[in-house]
Parts: sequence; C-alpha cells; structure tokens
Amino acid sequence: MRQRAGSNLQIEHSTPPVTLTILLMTTIAGVDGCPAGWLCIFEELPSRRLGSKIFATIGDLFAAAPETEVLAIDIPIGLTETGSRQCDVAARRVLGTKRASSVFPAPIRPALFADTYPEACEISFRTQQKKLSKQSWAIYPKIREVDALLQKDDGIARRVYEVHPEVTFAAWNGAPINDPKKSGAGFARRSHLITAHFGEEAFESVRGRYSRRRAADDDILDAFAALWTAERIAAGRSESLPPAAVIDEAGLPMRIVY
Repeated sequence: MRQRAGSNLQIEHSTPPVTLTILLMTTIAGVDGCPAGWLCIFEELPSRRLGSKIFATIGDLFAAAPETEVLAIDIPIGLTETGSRQCDVAARRVLGTKRASSVFPAPIRPALFADTYPEACEISFRTQQKKLSKQSWAIYPKIREVDALLQKDDGIARRVYEVHPEVTFAAWNGAPINDPKKSGAGFARRSHLITAHFGEEAFESVRGRYSRRRAADDDILDAFAALWTAERIAAGRSESLPPAAVIDEAGLPMRIVY
C-alpha cells in the first residue's frame, strides 16, 4: 500500500477536532449511510488512531479525504442492466436464511434515475418482470450519489470498495450473527467484536459525538464493520464475493469485499 507524507486532513477525534499532519502514515475509512448523510470512521495506520465525521454528501466526504487510501462503504457499487448481481446472490448464500434478507436487491441501472417509486417499479417490472421494495427505493438517492462520483473520477473509484456489514460481521465472527443488530443480543455480539478489536472506548467515542437522530447505533456498528474490512484491504488480506469482480456497463466492479 502506497504511503503519503505531509498531507493535512481535518477529522473529528474523541478529543476536540484537530488538523493532523500525517507523516509516513496511511489513512483508511469505513463508511455507512446515516440519517444525517454519511458516517465516516477514519483510522491512521500504523498508529491505529481513530477519528470520525459525518458528511452531508458523499462528495463532501471524498473532497475532505483526498489522501485516504481505502474507503470501504456500505452501498451497492456496480449495477446490472437486468437481473440480480452475482455478489448479492453470493452474500445471501453466505448469510443463510436468517440473515439473507439483510442484503437488499440492488437496483438495475435502467431504473436508477427514476423520479418516483412507481416509475422505478414500472421500469423494473418492464425490464425484468420484478418490482422493487420500498426499502430498496429508500437508498436509491445514496446509490445515485456514489455511482455518479465513481464514474466521474477514476482516482476515487480505485480507492472505494463496496462492503456489506453482515457479510463482514460473519467473517469477523467466524459465522453469521443471526440476531438482528437492533436486538439486545445482536447489538451485544457485534459491539463485542468492535471492542475486542478497536478498543474499549471505540464505539462510545463515536456514539458520544453524535445524536441518535444523526447516526443510529446500527449505523455506528456498520461503519466499524466497514473499517475492519478496510484494514484487511490495506493489509492485502481481503476477500470478495464473487472472488473475481464482474464489471458493469459503466466500468464499475460488482463485488462485496470482506
């Protein structure tokens, strides 16, 4: 992994925000969508110092972190013209029947820029005889936002990786965590993994910085899961579903990295 020297990055740490001068360090990040936009948890390597910031748009995030070497993000990247993505099918298989529903169907590209939910359903049904769920429609704006920027900037596209938190937690835990994140047992199991790996104060240092209206507990869990995968990518130890990415019509890879 290439290292950079002398770059400045303004991020929020558990102590008051400061401007960091990164010398011979690599910065990586785990990113998850949240009610206020995008929750980004940064990590400096090799020091493993953590910081976090919420960005209103993904464009703001990319502009603020130009030197970040790995951005692992929980959002579909790369879309089919029709039918399911191989990575989504593989992820559901890995997670099993109890957690497969956490993998929302990614939009097909012809429906991505529909103005309304009925229009997106009509395009999807006309193209592949299948409508879409309102859960999937709810994340269309964020998918469009990421898709447009990745097509526009090859430099960013090379540093951004799609992750799915439940696939990551399954790899991290050694098996899928069948209890939902919002249940007591599900939260406890996932937060235990975060504490054991990132430290006793890691979760609470992020939780204490933002109201739950801006970032929910499960958003923080998922951003840490993405960061765990970012570490594996930076170390050359990551894997993906499928093992070889399928490239979509826009030149973007369809894969889930973990």
